[in-house]
Amino acid sequence: MDHLKDLLVSGLDSLKLELTETQVEKLMSYLTLLQKWNKVYNLTAIRDPEEMLIKHLLDSLAVVNHIQGERLIDVGTGGGLPGIPLAICYPDKQIDLLDSNSKKTRFLIQAKAELGLTNTQVIHSRVEEYKPEPLYDGVISRAFAAMEDMLFWTHHLIPIGGVWWAMKGQKEFEDLSSLPDKIPGLVNIEEVIELHVPNLDAERILVKGIKQSEYQS
Repeated sequence: MDHLKDLLVSGLDSLKLELTETQVEKLMSYLTLLQKWNKVYNLTAIRDPEEMLIKHLLDSLAVVNHIQGERLIDVGTGGGLPGIPLAICYPDKQIDLLDSNSKKTRFLIQAKAELGLTNTQVIHSRVEEYKPEPLYDGVISRAFAAMEDMLFWTHHLIPIGGVWWAMKGQKEFEDLSSLPDKIPGLVNIEEVIELHVPNLDAERILVKGIKQSEYQS
């Protein structure tokens, strides 16, 4: 376990994230919970703890310094990625977790309790059926869906001026130039940020889109 903690601390240093010892311990506890529950609940196909730390934890932490807004929702969060690491790093922000899979939300409720996360709520719902009040400042997702589908399914969660944050691997990254034709006026893709994930030999990007208007079906 010391080896994994050293790997995490080294990764945080590489990402220029200054966390307290308590936050580091919570991230390690979350990793332990993910490993434990994964044996029964099949939260992720990754079984090796070191690989899990790099491909899940550090991958999620790579976006921390780019995310803005006080109320965010992680859609299709699965085992809580990136939402739980974000909630640990940003205790003053509200980071909610939504998933339609009841096994995964049971795990999330347990993780929230064991980690003492008071700044998150777990929502068991299909995204298109969830009607938040008030709306969120931003929606984030990690490998949840194609960009067009993400925008279509989540547009009702944020107001005009709200932000979509889509975490993508380069190999799955789609051409965004056709979005204006498919969903006219809905989104302005403001930025495509290249991410560096420590110890991961793969490209990652974060797509930032601003909601321009209400969706017209």
